[in-house]
Amino acid sequence: MALRDRVGTIVDGKPFQRVIIAVILINAIALGCETSASLVATHGTLLTTLDHIALGIFVAELTARLYAHRLRFFRDPWNCFDFLVVGISLLPAGGVLSVVRSLRILRALRLVSMVPSMRRVVSALVKSIPGLVSLSGLLTLLLYVGGVVASNLFQSTGDARFADLGSTVLTLFQITTGDGWSDVMRDLMPAQPLAWIFFVCYLLVGTFTMLNLFIAVVCSAMESEIQSPVPAPRPAPDDSLILEELRALREEVRALRLQPAGKPD
Repeated sequence: MALRDRVGTIVDGKPFQRVIIAVILINAIALGCETSASLVATHGTLLTTLDHIALGIFVAELTARLYAHRLRFFRDPWNCFDFLVVGISLLPAGGVLSVVRSLRILRALRLVSMVPSMRRVVSALVKSIPGLVSLSGLLTLLLYVGGVVASNLFQSTGDARFADLGSTVLTLFQITTGDGWSDVMRDLMPAQPLAWIFFVCYLLVGTFTMLNLFIAVVCSAMESEIQSPVPAPRPAPDDSLILEELRALREEVRALRLQPAGKPD
């Protein structure tokens, strides 16, 4: 087996993947500990050493995968994601790029590319983007229509939350999340006794219908991702079986050579 194939077998193997997952978890814990001033004061050198070791392991892993797969490495979006995350960690963290230091925690997101179940969840979310975009447009239209209606109904009350279209839309967005809608309604009812009709109708359409549609789109994409057939892995060739077949072929060729001419078997 060629060296490139051996390296590919190692980096794609489950034992190696488990080691990388362990390094990601340790590195994430170390980066979290660096946010504590007391831990940095007592174990700062250890945390920095762990960070550098983890980064070195990630660079070596990506180098090995690039060597094993060559340009095929970039055909997998998850490989490109890993390459981008590790590449950001290699940028200098001084001067105008000091914010890069805080982006080191992005290495923890590599768990998504390493754990198959997490990859399925993210793939389902990506597949649901077209439906979510359509629903977002519909929700935006609902907010605009509701904002115009609410402005005309409640602007005369003097409530600052309905002073103009922008404030009204922001208030309706707050109501859509279910945050404090009853307080807004009761504040308006002394001046507008029938204000509850608008709020109840808006909640039925905006909250109970629209938000549940968002959940339905994501759940549908998740279900289709789970039910999609997973191709069975191809069995690795057994070297001993290949050698036995080669020996059998050689014996047949030798027998044909030794067979007398004109006397077919």
